[in-house]
Amino acid sequence: MPNAIIMEHTGGPEVLRWKTHDPDQPGAGEVRLRHEAIGLNFIDVYHRTGLYPLPSLPAIPGMEGAGVVEAVGEEVSEFKPGDRVAYAGVPPGAYAQIRNIPAHRLVPLPDSISFQQAAAMMLQGMTARYLLHGCTNVRDGNWILVHAAAGGFGTIACQWAKYLGARVIGTVGSAAKADLARSHGCDHPINYTEENFVERARDITGGRGVDVVYDSVGQATFMNSLDCLRPMGMMVSFGQASGPIPPVDIAVLAAKGSLFLTRPSLMAYTEHREDLLAHARDLFDVVEKGAVKIEVRQTYALRDAAQAHEDLENRKTTGSTIFTPE
Repeated sequence: MPNAIIMEHTGGPEVLRWKTHDPDQPGAGEVRLRHEAIGLNFIDVYHRTGLYPLPSLPAIPGMEGAGVVEAVGEEVSEFKPGDRVAYAGVPPGAYAQIRNIPAHRLVPLPDSISFQQAAAMMLQGMTARYLLHGCTNVRDGNWILVHAAAGGFGTIACQWAKYLGARVIGTVGSAAKADLARSHGCDHPINYTEENFVERARDITGGRGVDVVYDSVGQATFMNSLDCLRPMGMMVSFGQASGPIPPVDIAVLAAKGSLFLTRPSLMAYTEHREDLLAHARDLFDVVEKGAVKIEVRQTYALRDAAQAHEDLENRKTTGSTIFTPE
């Protein structure tokens, strides 16, 4: 009998319990998927704590995985048993050895990309795609600032932005993380424990400020991120690892130089299947070209999800982390 991580209520990592779970046969429009690898992302923490409520409880968290199709339900024509597939986004339920998932949320996985790479990159990589090509259009010569540049998203986004010709500044929390970010396309890592990142970003850009800030940290960095921008620059707030952002008087955007602000989500940018496939195709393309290298830096057994969450929240992880469904 297969197992899954099931949470009956929200709370700390201890609510993630390893239990028997059999999803049965897929319904109409669904695929039964046997996971080979599963991704860990900070949105999983938001779901576990209740910051982003799951549709109902008990629930299986997790937003990203890769594996092999075991069976297909009625009305599914795009996939067949044995196909290699990957996914990221709704509906949640990735923390399982076997799951059923709507077929329209899956993408075919090229043979050139391993299951482990796919699970490490689908959510963070497609997020990088819509941030660099969707809500902004990063091009040659742009200055950008990426917070948490040594994290899973950061290491992918810095490489991709560098490939596009951008000049990349990134914030990190240690000298070791600065080295990691630098090796993944970050031209100017800033250790925020030792330097004021606003002053340093201004200095690096000759007082001009950056064109775009990508901020997944939230409460601790939001207002200072605005101060890094040039006039009419773009603030992209797409996460809140340090806590929710308090209400903001939008007049501050005018006062700081007619700034733009967006709060996007991968779910909105990939809601339609053609957009989902385009995001995946572009991600696979830069990985297959070697422009973006995907490194799995931590691996946990799925049954140890609580420990993985604890390590992620305590900033003990770098780059991408996956679970093996054992």
